[in-house]
Amino acid sequence: MSIQVAGVLLDGCVLSFLSRGDTYGYILTRDIKEKLDVSESTLYPVMRRLQTDECLSVYDVAYNGRNRRYYKITQRGLSRLRECVSEWQIYKQKIDSILHGGVFQ
Repeated sequence: MSIQVAGVLLDGCVLSFLSRGDTYGYILTRDIKEKLDVSESTLYPVMRRLQTDECLSVYDVAYNGRNRRYYKITQRGLSRLRECVSEWQIYKQKIDSILHGGVFQ
């Protein structure tokens, strides 16, 4: 069974990875894809929306004659990450109480 990851949770995942340090798009999407079953075509719109919402900033770095677009979490992004973590803890407790309150308890 594969559980779909909701948009808000993807926001939190992207922000969490970037809270560890700036990185360029390919590495960010690769690292998230290693943990979650999501595609690049799902992640790049999330990253663009977070940029529009001023949770991320971007800058380019030349590498082998090409530019790599790096993503950096902003103060607004850090605040949003804290909100995501808090909301996740509440949601997780509710789901745990449902799933662990059944016949397998």
